[in-house]
Amino acid sequence: MNHTLNRAEDGRPAAPIRIVHLGIGNFTRAHQAWYTEHATDADQWGIAGFPGRTTLAPRVSARDDALDAQEGLYQLDVQAPEGDQVEVISSVSKTFRSHDIESWTKLFADPQVVIVTSTITEAGYCRKPDGNLDLGNADVIADLDKLKAGQLDVPVFTGPAKFVRGLLARRAAGAGAITFVPCDNVPENGTMAETVIRQAAEYVDPGLVTWIDENVGFVTTMVDRITPHTSEEDAARVAELTGITDPGLVVTEPFTEWVLAGDFTTPHPDWESVGAKFVDEIGPHEMRKLYLLNGAHSLMAYCAPVLGLETVYQAINDERVAGWVNAFWDDAVQQVPLPDDEKQAYRGALLERFTNPQMKDQLARIAADGSQKLPIRTVPHIKAFAARGAVASGATRAVAGWTLHLRGIGAPISDAAVSALVDDVRATDLAGAVKAVLAFLEVDDDQVAATVLSQAQEMEAMQP
Repeated sequence: MNHTLNRAEDGRPAAPIRIVHLGIGNFTRAHQAWYTEHATDADQWGIAGFPGRTTLAPRVSARDDALDAQEGLYQLDVQAPEGDQVEVISSVSKTFRSHDIESWTKLFADPQVVIVTSTITEAGYCRKPDGNLDLGNADVIADLDKLKAGQLDVPVFTGPAKFVRGLLARRAAGAGAITFVPCDNVPENGTMAETVIRQAAEYVDPGLVTWIDENVGFVTTMVDRITPHTSEEDAARVAELTGITDPGLVVTEPFTEWVLAGDFTTPHPDWESVGAKFVDEIGPHEMRKLYLLNGAHSLMAYCAPVLGLETVYQAINDERVAGWVNAFWDDAVQQVPLPDDEKQAYRGALLERFTNPQMKDQLARIAADGSQKLPIRTVPHIKAFAARGAVASGATRAVAGWTLHLRGIGAPISDAAVSALVDDVRATDLAGAVKAVLAFLEVDDDQVAATVLSQAQEMEAMQP
C-alpha cells in the first residue's frame, strides 16, 4: 500500500527523447503526453519536459521533484461521471529544470529530437499587443543581449530567448529540421510562436533567420481538455484506489480534442491514431473552442464567485449563472463560422462537461490572467455587435464580472499585467471603474458602457 512509481516496477522503459516540451504542467500531462502515450508508435517518442518558469509555487516545485524521482511517470485520473479511471502515463521520458541550459541545448543539438511543444501561456511569448516581440521588455532584452554577445552557456529565462538558444545549438550541430507545435489557448498560436522566434532570432543573429526558413516548421493547434488543479482530496482518493502515493497526480475530464494545421518539416507521433485531427484550416475550430468553452469559463470565473460559488460545477448548476452562460453563447456563436448544427452540438457537449459532478474545477484557477484572456475570448463579440449598433449583452456580462473582480469582489486576482488598472478601478466609483476597464480593453461605446455598468451593479447587489 502507498508505494511510489518507478520504471522498474512499471515495466516500460523510457522511450527515446524526440520531443522537447517547455511548460510541462498538468495540462500538458493530461493532453499532449496522453496522446503520445496512446499513439501506435508510442515506444518511439519520449518527451523531455522543462517547466516554463524559473520561480514556482511550492506545490508546483513538489510536483516537479516528484516527476524527477518517478523518472517521469505519473498517474492520470480521468474523472468520469461514473467514477475515477486511473492509468500510469510513461511518455515523459525525463524531466529537467527551467534554468538547465546545458540539457536544453544538448537536446536541441540532438538530430533525434524533431518536435518542440510548448504550453507557456500567451504571456510566455512576450508579445506586445500588436503581436510583435516586446523588445521593450527588460527581461527579454537581457536574455537576447546575452545570446547576441555570445554568452551561450549562461541561463536565459524568457520563452523566445530559450527557443533561439535552442535553435543556435541546433544550427551549430547541423542537427537538421525541427518543428514547433505550440499548444497554448491562443488563436493562430503557430503564427504567434513563429513571429516572436523569428524576431528574437533577427535581434541575436540575422543569419539564423535564413536557417529557420530552411529548417524549421511551425504548426498551429487547438487543444481542449479541462484539467483542474489536483486537490488533496483527489490525491487521497486515488492513493486509496491504486495504492500509489503520487505527488505528480493529474486529474482531468473524459473529453479531449486536438486539432493541428501547418508545416511539419519533420516526422511526428501517430497522434491521429488517438483521435487528433490534422486539417487545412484550423481557424473555425479555434474560434469554436476559444469563444464557447474558454469564453464561458471566463464569464463564470468572474461572475460566479461574486455569488459565493467556487467551481464550474457549482456555477453551471446555479440558474442565474447558467442563464448568463447561455446568453454569452447566443452572442458568441454568431462569430463562429461553422454550421449551426455543429455549434449547437458543441454547446450541448459543453453543458455535459460542465455538469460532470466528479470535476472540481476551481474558478479561481480559471480567473488568472484575465488581461490576456478577455481580449480574445470576449471582446470580439462586443465589437462585432457594436459595429452594427447593437450590444452583446451576453458578452458584456463577463466584462462586468471582471470589473468587480478587479475591485476585489469574487476570485482573488492573479494577473501581473493589471496592477495599474487595479489602482484605477479601485480609486473611483463603479461607473469610473467600468470606464477604465473598457478603455483597457479598447472598447469605446456608450451603449456598451451603460450595459456593463448596469450588469455590474446587478451582480454586486447579489453578493451573499
